[in-house]
Amino acid sequence: MSKKIGSEQVSRRMLLRSAATFGAAALAAPALAQTAIDNLIAAPRRGTWDDQFDAKGSSRTVAAVATHNPVLGSHAPVNIQQAIMNYQMIVSNGGWPEINPAQTLRLGVVDPSVQQVRQRLMISGDLPQSAGMSAAFDSYVDGAVKRFQARHGLPADGVMGEFTVKAMNVPAATRLHQLETNLVRLQSMSSADLGRRYVMVNIPAAYIEAVENGRVALRNTAVVGKIDRPTHAINSKIYEVILNPYWTAPRSIVEKDIVPLMRKDPTYLTRNNIRLFDGNGNEVAPETVDWHAEKAPNLMFRQDPGKINAMASTKINFHNPNNEYMHDTPQQGLFNKLMRFESSGCIRAQNVRDLTTWLLRETPGWDRQNMERVIASRVSTPIKLSEEVPIYIVYISAWSAADGIVQFRDDIYQMDGATELALQTTTGVEQSAGPISEEDFLPQ
Repeated sequence: MSKKIGSEQVSRRMLLRSAATFGAAALAAPALAQTAIDNLIAAPRRGTWDDQFDAKGSSRTVAAVATHNPVLGSHAPVNIQQAIMNYQMIVSNGGWPEINPAQTLRLGVVDPSVQQVRQRLMISGDLPQSAGMSAAFDSYVDGAVKRFQARHGLPADGVMGEFTVKAMNVPAATRLHQLETNLVRLQSMSSADLGRRYVMVNIPAAYIEAVENGRVALRNTAVVGKIDRPTHAINSKIYEVILNPYWTAPRSIVEKDIVPLMRKDPTYLTRNNIRLFDGNGNEVAPETVDWHAEKAPNLMFRQDPGKINAMASTKINFHNPNNEYMHDTPQQGLFNKLMRFESSGCIRAQNVRDLTTWLLRETPGWDRQNMERVIASRVSTPIKLSEEVPIYIVYISAWSAADGIVQFRDDIYQMDGATELALQTTTGVEQSAGPISEEDFLPQ
């Protein structure tokens, strides 16, 4: 059975259609559904599901979701249109059941609600019908849940936690509408020549694709803007990389964050390598400033390059009117969070040096070794790209790439017209407080 899962050659479309057919029996006609379920459970070849664990098969289903197929391109509308056809069939056949587990479902649990999970995953094409309708959360369900989680941008741990259950319970009709909404967005870019090499930032997915010759060369996890300080969608070009950048605090952060901190701790600026400069470029000693004055001092607050710099090692500039850019961050733990919508508009990139190496590959004299040498020197070094690289910052919350795997993401900015798609926003997930935001600041 594990070999069958690992070598499955059935197309996504055929799998969805077979699942949708099962969904029609299971949901549109309860009596027939029960017969179908009974037949599956009683099938002689079903075996003892409780004992059949196939960790390798589970891992393969998750790996299949991560591909080199880019989200954008002339093929994108055709791919999502196929997904729309499949979801129209699912909706017309009654959609999928709602999951209401009485306990947290995970590998090894036996619970009647696991049958609902199996139905749900069969209909969406994450679980083959041949996996049966046991109440046991076996390796096949584990692999299917992980595949579902990967398709929805959730941690692929196989555990039916809060967000996995909520994502499964989004109605099929709502998912269909989400696909249709994103078809319009993809169509608006399908005729454009994106370029031989380009960078795409997908805001709802909170990740970055570096695409070359129609294939994803790099995919980097990102942190993007909060709902009240969103990252702006824009088509632009990356023109510069700055190694060891300075960080200049904006007036808003000076007033709201730095001045109150200096009133409590006069060593704050010194400890954070932030220096003060007047309008003539002369450095001003912090101890000469009246931090209890009614207004914040009319000075420039500039943080020196270094490990604790708000942009850490790298800043990547692209043309835009919003003073936004991509950059490194000293807060690497943010990339491990489910909620990666914490900036004030700019984009933090994980493994930014890999991205910078790719961007500078065609700029003479800037290989990875030379770049690392300059970073180690902590000398601020701007580098103009020999050829500007297009960047597309987009809001695509549902898509289907050339592999036919349908992907959905949380509608973090609530632009898709259905409140149940903004799962993390509407369920009160806390934003991390953290230190001063490095995103909401003036251009260097």
